Amino acid sequence: MTTLSDPPSQSFQFSKLINDTRYRSYTFQFIALLCVIALMSYLGWNLVQNLRAAGLNISYGFLGSPAGYDINQRLIEYDSQSTHWRAAMVGVLNTLLVAFLGCITATVIGVFVGVLRLSKNWLVRKIMSLYVEIFRNVPVLIWILVIMAIFIAVLPQPRDFRGDDATASMLGGLFAFTGRGFYLPRPYFTAEWAAGGAGWLVVIGVLIASFFGSRKLSAWASKTQEATGVRPTTWYLTLGIWFVPLLIVLLAQGLHWEIPALAGFNFQGGIFARNSLIALWFALSIYTAAFIAENVRAGILAISKGQTEAAASLGLRPNRIMNLVILPQALRVIIPPLISQYLNLTKNSSLAIAVGYMDLTGTLGGITLNQTGRAIECVLLLMLFYLTISLAISAIMNAYNNAVKLKER
Repeated sequence: MTTLSDPPSQSFQFSKLINDTRYRSYTFQFIALLCVIALMSYLGWNLVQNLRAAGLNISYGFLGSPAGYDINQRLIEYDSQSTHWRAAMVGVLNTLLVAFLGCITATVIGVFVGVLRLSKNWLVRKIMSLYVEIFRNVPVLIWILVIMAIFIAVLPQPRDFRGDDATASMLGGLFAFTGRGFYLPRPYFTAEWAAGGAGWLVVIGVLIASFFGSRKLSAWASKTQEATGVRPTTWYLTLGIWFVPLLIVLLAQGLHWEIPALAGFNFQGGIFARNSLIALWFALSIYTAAFIAENVRAGILAISKGQTEAAASLGLRPNRIMNLVILPQALRVIIPPLISQYLNLTKNSSLAIAVGYMDLTGTLGGITLNQTGRAIECVLLLMLFYLTISLAISAIMNAYNNAVKLKER
């Protein structure tokens, strides 16, 4: 009878780090990491030595000093006596506002144009192709300046809304679109417990809870469909989850609207969105949408034509085929380049200074840098902020990409 036993264990030898294929890749990666650390350390040391030789030192104490300048568009309280750090935060929020609005608008327009580029209607297909070729082949800075110039030249001034001989009127008595900017109704709460911004935190919390509630409902519907073969109707429940709690909270907090009204030489009250913000938002959206449209078209063409024919043989209409069969499969092709377009839009928002919109580049990388002379500190902070924003967008979109990708059983 023969007994099989494990081979005798051998002591670890450093030669295995090179000769053994199990460890060789880790060895090279570790060596590369050490080289990168050494290179970055040398560059940092060289920077410090050069600054010391020039009598300079890296310090961020200037962030606590009064900024001394005004910002025309802001989401938080700010005045000229606020600190440079506060001014930088205003710039960050302005950048995030343009990036958020631009990504949503560009996605909607891009998907719409991308689908219509494959339309069977010759005229529609050519018009969408013309849109793509025009907007993606002209620099975005030119579009920003062109749209800003159109707003200033075409839209009426506040004085045109005054008196019986007014040449312009407010849309529905609620909105005023002028050459200075757009005036919109502002919601506010009257309940004492909802004052000081707490009411909006409650609203955001309700929306987040509604999001997870709708996800749970969708998961339950999918599970029921897998078990019975029939998907239950849930659209009215989804609407109830989103709107009923929100409506209850808004009524409980006493939601009211402040309507802008002409007083003197300008409108007072409501929300004021400067034309620089609208022009930047619109230009970035239509420019990026041209690239997204091509991504959508490529994703749709990547799906086999047999998928469309099979869905049509089941009696599905073309719009249902696109929504239920083609686009869900095309997402795995569309989303990776879509992430790059979102990042490009966010970074292109740094062109806002061309139309006077004070984003992060205009505050921290512009006025603050010029006033304090702290170029290295401001540029490093600017790079850190944009890197953080870009990584956050990438993380969110990659998580969504993992959620929609094809999963094998």
